[in-house]
Amino acid sequence: MQMKMNYESSRLILKILPSTAADQVLQFYLDNRNIFEQYEIDRPKNFYTEEYQKTLLHCEYNLAVKQSAVRFWVYEKGRQEQIVGTVSFQNICWAPYLSCELGYKFDQRFWRRGYARESILKCIYIAFEEMKLHRMEAQVQPENTASRKLLEGLGFVREGVKRKSVKLHGVWKDHEVYALLAEEKPKI
Repeated sequence: MQMKMNYESSRLILKILPSTAADQVLQFYLDNRNIFEQYEIDRPKNFYTEEYQKTLLHCEYNLAVKQSAVRFWVYEKGRQEQIVGTVSFQNICWAPYLSCELGYKFDQRFWRRGYARESILKCIYIAFEEMKLHRMEAQVQPENTASRKLLEGLGFVREGVKRKSVKLHGVWKDHEVYALLAEEKPKI
């Protein structure tokens, strides 16, 4: 089955965006810059420009068409002028692995509403039921308690620690590895 470009959950819309939405994506990153940058690699100097986001969205769209990486941008139903978050499948590996890595981030103004859980649940369904993947992994810094609790609440199992696996802001950081198998997926 071919993956769609738009999905809905009970309260949310998940979309793969064209490059014309660069202004919304840029605003999402600007509004959450201080929080996101704690957990992500250093950004290129021009990252916080509409032109950079336009190029990035164009690349992401092409990767989604090829199903080698997928990024959904999350909106509240009836309010599509503001992005509330994003959920992605990266490093999609087809046979024999049938796996991907889950990534997500949400606007701090929309935390504690269950939006991350709701949209990730929908994406779990897409990955396992539509894309027929077998395994989904997520990596989390040990001090990111909220993210660890979210993954555990969705049925992800902590498998171990990748020691000093990512260099963030000049420092090698450990990441805990969580995984969910298709047969373990929660109901939506």
